Amino acid sequence: MSKKVIFLADMESFYASVETARNPSLRGKPVVVCGDPALRHGIILAASREAKTYGIKTGQPAWEAKRLCPWVIFITPRMQTYIDYSMRITRIFEQFSDRVLPYSIDEQFIDLTGLEKIFGPPREAAADLIGTVLEETGIRCRIGMGENLLQAKMACDCFAKKTSAAFFELNSGNYAACTWPLPIKSLFGVGHRMERNFHRMGVRTIGHLANLPRQMLQRRWGINGEVLWLNAHGIDYSTVDPDAARGQKGVGHTATLPRDYRRQQEIELVLLEMTEEVCARTRRQGKIGATVHLYCKGADFERPTGFSRQKKLPEPTATAAEVYPTVRALFQKHWNRMPVRAVGISLTGLTAYRQLKLSFESCCEQEESLTKTVDLVRERFGKTSLFRASSLKPGAQFLQRAAKIGGHD
Repeated sequence: MSKKVIFLADMESFYASVETARNPSLRGKPVVVCGDPALRHGIILAASREAKTYGIKTGQPAWEAKRLCPWVIFITPRMQTYIDYSMRITRIFEQFSDRVLPYSIDEQFIDLTGLEKIFGPPREAAADLIGTVLEETGIRCRIGMGENLLQAKMACDCFAKKTSAAFFELNSGNYAACTWPLPIKSLFGVGHRMERNFHRMGVRTIGHLANLPRQMLQRRWGINGEVLWLNAHGIDYSTVDPDAARGQKGVGHTATLPRDYRRQQEIELVLLEMTEEVCARTRRQGKIGATVHLYCKGADFERPTGFSRQKKLPEPTATAAEVYPTVRALFQKHWNRMPVRAVGISLTGLTAYRQLKLSFESCCEQEESLTKTVDLVRERFGKTSLFRASSLKPGAQFLQRAAKIGGHD
């Protein structure tokens, strides 16, 4: 049986590259895509290659980018444009394989196993892919190759992005030699908190982790510990399934607030609006959720506060009137009365719409009927055609965010 040929194609500085492709006069200049600093969304979302030479990085505040490069060019995000470009790139990849799996807006897995007779050896196919994307969209991409998704991801993130060929291959033969010397934070699945845990254990490199007993990691962190051990050995059993996205496990919505919210009434108003948004998106998928999750982040950068809690609903639903009481109860129980800068709500445990029971209370039937009517009105006349009067109160965010995608215009 031939070895699998899995590509991970990653677009270079995607948002900034799209802006440069649309406006050639920006080529060769330090360009960053950044939210509005006046609304506390002044975080760098993407930086061009030229901007990065000044030390500008994704996630930095706008003022720091300006300090590093006084002549940096700020561009407001245009999320719908980036989505359109991402879909164009997907269609290009689908010309090479019917097994394409979008991983994020700027990363996609492509399974080319068995297609060597059509597109040539993997390195030639990768060069063809890179050239086609550049020619048709003006976007440069890098490709990591592996025998599974994990190897392709590691090949792209750790090596392909740093090579002039924009291509690198990892496989079972070279995975240990290439990745084990890397710092532990380079391993897919290791975040800042897990990195600190490993450092306290004396685990500094991927190789250190790979040589620990699998059972020890499993006892300490459960399935996550075992997955990290497998990642350290380049083992991954997942496949490129184009239908995988249809099995979405949850619907969520997170927002950074335009200012620090201190009043309970204002915070709960935003939570109500977000609950309605999450429930509406869940209903559009023909789903209901069994568990609600609430995330709340404090405003103090020096001493981070907040919480992340979830609770199972009395029964699966996608109606805000049934979900919000649980959201509100979680907030009131865990909020420490300190200012809040970001909140998030999600519904998980998704299943198909329930059938109304004969014993179902008439008030709930009326609520579901009202909800469906609101959905129909908004679908026909727009999101802001019908909304709660409370969204006109100070602190409300519904009208401001209604015309945005991902929090941006």
